[in-house]
Amino acid sequence: MLELFKAGGWLMFPLFICSIIAIGIIAERFWSLQGKHISPPELVTQIWQWLRFQQVDESRIRALQASSPLGQILAAGLINRDYPREITKESIEDVGRHVTVSLEKNLNTLGTIAAITPLLGLLGTVIGMIKVFAVITTEGVGNPETLAGGISEALITTATGLVVAIPSLIFYRYFRGKISRLVVDMEQQATKLIEILHGDRQFDPDKELKE
Repeated sequence: MLELFKAGGWLMFPLFICSIIAIGIIAERFWSLQGKHISPPELVTQIWQWLRFQQVDESRIRALQASSPLGQILAAGLINRDYPREITKESIEDVGRHVTVSLEKNLNTLGTIAAITPLLGLLGTVIGMIKVFAVITTEGVGNPETLAGGISEALITTATGLVVAIPSLIFYRYFRGKISRLVVDMEQQATKLIEILHGDRQFDPDKELKE
């Protein structure tokens, strides 16, 4: 493996760094984007209990904000529960936009890695072929070892670039799709809260938990 790394030339260093960053982002996003961390299903039921027994206070709202991204969104609705429906909805949507941005943390970096690593591999190919033609120009085709070194560098960097780019792109798309599903789920929970706060929904905890 070390010999392959050396044979690939100096471009193997940025490719190696990109691979480490990609692995770190993928591991962090797998942990952070778990549904139980983002959108706990019991929050709306808990809030309904607070409202039913008039237990909504500043300390509970702060705890709700700190609990999860969905908690931040629902807390915005509780803070503005005494205002008209449109104001409550706007406050929830505003916090929801910030939460969505936080869910997409580091995904642009992962997408950039997926885009640039094949180009770095291609650059390695070009450099390797330049070396090959430089040898041919100066020494002719009578030195197969030198020619093989240039061709080897070209192929190794190209392969390494693709090895880094393909899983990076796969996980980038996967996380994008997962975030979209989480956002839709949080929108549904926020809509339930708005309807509860403004008397448009008769809340049934047992039914909601089954759903």
